[in-house]
Amino acid sequence: MASRSLKRVCVLALGLVGTASLVAAGPCDIYSSGGTPCVAAHSTVRALYNAYTGSLYQVKRGSDGATANIAPLSAGGIANVTAQDSFCGSTTCLITIIYDQSGRGNHLTQAPPGGFRGPEPGGYDRLARANAAPVTLNGTKVYGVFISPGTGYRNNAANGTATGDAAQGMYAVFDGTHYNSGCCFDYGNAETNSLDTGNGHMEAIYFGSNTVWGSGAGRGPWIMADLENGLFSGANPKNNAGNPSISHRFLTAVVKGGPNKWAIRGANAASGSLSTFYDGARPNARGYNPMKKEGAIILGIGGDNSVGAQGTFYEGAMTSGYPSDATENSVQADLVAARYATSTT
Repeated sequence: MASRSLKRVCVLALGLVGTASLVAAGPCDIYSSGGTPCVAAHSTVRALYNAYTGSLYQVKRGSDGATANIAPLSAGGIANVTAQDSFCGSTTCLITIIYDQSGRGNHLTQAPPGGFRGPEPGGYDRLARANAAPVTLNGTKVYGVFISPGTGYRNNAANGTATGDAAQGMYAVFDGTHYNSGCCFDYGNAETNSLDTGNGHMEAIYFGSNTVWGSGAGRGPWIMADLENGLFSGANPKNNAGNPSISHRFLTAVVKGGPNKWAIRGANAASGSLSTFYDGARPNARGYNPMKKEGAIILGIGGDNSVGAQGTFYEGAMTSGYPSDATENSVQADLVAARYATSTT
């Protein structure tokens, strides 16, 4: 059974040929084929399923408050930013919703106040400017999500995400040159009340150079796991020398976790293959085995709405179950086939 699943993943990977739909199989098609389907799928640059035709994100125009949904140009394709540029014109547009492509309704919206308050009225976080992070996919301009300190998105009532010690996988594509040492530029699983409810209550990808809790080799930045009250690079709560500083312009970041096991992987999203920086038991610290995940989803902030970090997000997904390395390797091949590159405009 396992070999049959692996064969299906490999067939999908071999089908990653540039087409009008960008690639023949999106990341979430690959995760599904590997037996670990996406339960949340977010991107402002492209569809993450080869048949997806729904909205990717919503923008709000500053001049009159009108909104528009931005969809892919075709099934499985890249975002129609011409529609965004036409709608926004010379006024400022903000990204108000990043839609969940999985069909579970796990959309990301403006993060509410929590243990920390954001800079907007009522303590809400800022929304990202819609055209602040231009890049290209397969030679065509698209926009990422530019997170400055104080900006954040959240869903505290997510459906189908991992809770307790249940297994999950996550990947994201970030700008590896846009980071700081603030807490915390995260994407993944967090508390449902926007408060720090204790060790092991979240499991999210972290990217940055924060050294308050843990670190990797060199001076950073690093891909680490935010498990609440700690940024972890391995079993040692303080340092994993096997977790390198990594700053590719387009960075693939992977974190996955299950009962007393977890892993960190990373790569250049524009070329090459994934490397494993940690694969082993949960950290040697109280409260992380078993985990107590709550299942909310965050982007750009910490679980308690810590708003000091910065970064840029292009795409990411969360799965049900612990993805195999082979499945993640095929997702990386998909990313390389998407041809991320810097924009000239």
